[in-house]
Amino acid sequence: MSERLAQMIRVDHAGEYGAVKIYQGQAAVFNAVKSKTKTATLIRDMAEQEEAHLEIFDDLLRQRKIRPTALAPVWDIAGFTLGAATALMGEKAAMACTAAVEEVIDEHYASQIEELAATDSEPELQATLAQCRADEAAHHRTAIEEGAEQAFGYPILRASIKAGCQLAIKLSEKI
Repeated sequence: MSERLAQMIRVDHAGEYGAVKIYQGQAAVFNAVKSKTKTATLIRDMAEQEEAHLEIFDDLLRQRKIRPTALAPVWDIAGFTLGAATALMGEKAAMACTAAVEEVIDEHYASQIEELAATDSEPELQATLAQCRADEAAHHRTAIEEGAEQAFGYPILRASIKAGCQLAIKLSEKI
């Protein structure tokens, strides 16, 4: 197996791990205030899909004997903190977080699929990435429909979250 393929699976695992932590942070805030809003329900539903994605990549790491990122403890804290902070800012900010993260992940998965397709390799992995990408795109659409763009400071929030995600991708590929 190529080092590039190991990097792809490692970073995808890290991304799904981070997404689970973001939703855990948001859920912690919404559960603390006993929120039964549509947003809280949507977050629980999206979290379940992210947990399923994480299981897929957990399996791929084990099957292919790929080490996970050494940055998992950092992503644990950073993801939970990002989720909790945006939830504390309100439901629209929580949705803005989802929209920004999923925008980056959609582009990331698309790039990986394109890279694998160019070499006509890993058709099963391509299919897995395509399914995960479809779920992430659906999360993005949901977040936009739920008012992500109406969050206070949305342009700054979006840009900073996207930049953080892009940095996390680069670091997790290597470390």
